[in-house]
Amino acid sequence: MISIIIPVYNEFNNLQRLFSVACFLEHEELLEIIVAVSPVNSDTIELLECSHKVKILHCKNKGRAAQMNEASAKALGKSLVFLHADVLPPKEFIENIVYSLKNGYDAGFFSYKFDKDVWYLKINASFTAKDGLFTGGGDQCLFIKKDTFDVLGGFNEEQVLMEDFEFFGRMKKQNVPYTIVNNDLVVSSRKYDSNSYLRVNLSNFLLVILFKFGYPGNKLKTLHNKLIRTPYNG
Repeated sequence: MISIIIPVYNEFNNLQRLFSVACFLEHEELLEIIVAVSPVNSDTIELLECSHKVKILHCKNKGRAAQMNEASAKALGKSLVFLHADVLPPKEFIENIVYSLKNGYDAGFFSYKFDKDVWYLKINASFTAKDGLFTGGGDQCLFIKKDTFDVLGGFNEEQVLMEDFEFFGRMKKQNVPYTIVNNDLVVSSRKYDSNSYLRVNLSNFLLVILFKFGYPGNKLKTLHNKLIRTPYNG
């Protein structure tokens, strides 16, 4: 059985959109969806119109890593799925996860495409279909067996940016078998609407390189906020 965890900070509109179109909500393998709400969230999250499987968790600590860890500790499923609120899964989402975890893999990710059909975003998205420098990002929707997640110690809460890449690095060091499912998620291009394509790509490349060389998480976050204008999430 599967627990989907969605860390949120002012994502009411994106959550409402997700729950209105998600065809996986009533899947028999889906046990619950835990919306892990930041303690500084300003949305009235309880007003969401959604399935009875959706549980609202008001987290004690802010930051995606802390929110996801707190939700994971309360999750009842044997498999965990970490989904961003502005990402729309494909029709076969649950089937893809179940199949992967039953066929030799302890974890996995999805390829994705953007919600805008433009050539330069297609180039970016094409890299998510195979292993590479940017594999393991949060938009690729990590799914993992809960016991494997626990053995790895969960997300590093001191890694306030790129906690997903840091976790993936530990996965690889421990030789956790994983796959990339080539069935595209649909990812929001809102970051590109607020910043130029070149600015986002160069900034992301710089941040990943600095991360690989051990640049502290808090400094990465400060630099990220200077380089990339973050659109409102509501």
